[in-house]
Amino acid sequence: MKSKKPSIPYIIWMVIFTMIPIVMIGYTAFTDENGSFTTEYFSNALYYGDVFAKSLWIAFLSTAICLLVAYPLAYLISNMKESTQNAVIMLLMIPMWMNFLLRIYAWVTLLQDNGPIDTALSLLGIHGTYIGNTGAVVLGMVYEYLPFMVLPIYTVMCKIDRSLIEAAQDLGSSGFSVIKKVVLPLSMPGVISGITMVFVPSASTFLVSQYLGGTDDIMIGDIIDKIFWTDQNTGSAISLILMVLIFVFLIIMNLFGDEEAIA
Repeated sequence: MKSKKPSIPYIIWMVIFTMIPIVMIGYTAFTDENGSFTTEYFSNALYYGDVFAKSLWIAFLSTAICLLVAYPLAYLISNMKESTQNAVIMLLMIPMWMNFLLRIYAWVTLLQDNGPIDTALSLLGIHGTYIGNTGAVVLGMVYEYLPFMVLPIYTVMCKIDRSLIEAAQDLGSSGFSVIKKVVLPLSMPGVISGITMVFVPSASTFLVSQYLGGTDDIMIGDIIDKIFWTDQNTGSAISLILMVLIFVFLIIMNLFGDEEAIA
């Protein structure tokens, strides 16, 4: 058997657009204007510890809601006829064809005061503020990243051997027992992939909180976006810390994936 050779174009792409930027960020974070080694900028970055915590909390909450919505949705889609599955997946993907910023603007229009949602609820006697708070940020995140949770779970569910489900049903398992003991364990690789694909961009995203959140809902991605214009060293330090946190999260998720593979 011939050994698989690494893809040269892929390696070149990774070196130019991934490794070199990471090295540049690391160098900028650990050096001052004179090129001398320093950790001063990491002390500045720790000033935004509460923003880190807020960002991770919003990312966790958004990921959890995406999972709660996506899992039953993916299960329902996987049990539809193939033609219906294709139509539903297409409807799910259509919003992703629009620009990210345009989708945020759409939610601003829907949630703003005297907007469609406010007007409709006011007719029912329900009054409130639906934008400029954490709930609006989480709603925007769930809307933006829900397809990234649905698709991997749906793909794995479609590959589950239906004879296993039929065997469980023949042995007297209820619908809930089939899902709990057969479908859920076999679909865990898709769940882990979905969680990773939603949590990572959610933790580092920006703009969503700027347009949908309030003054207390700023996320670490927004801080990086703003601070890089005035202080690239501190911005690089913040980026490096966020990168490490995300890397730790990926390691944890890979450990769960390995445990599922062994099981």
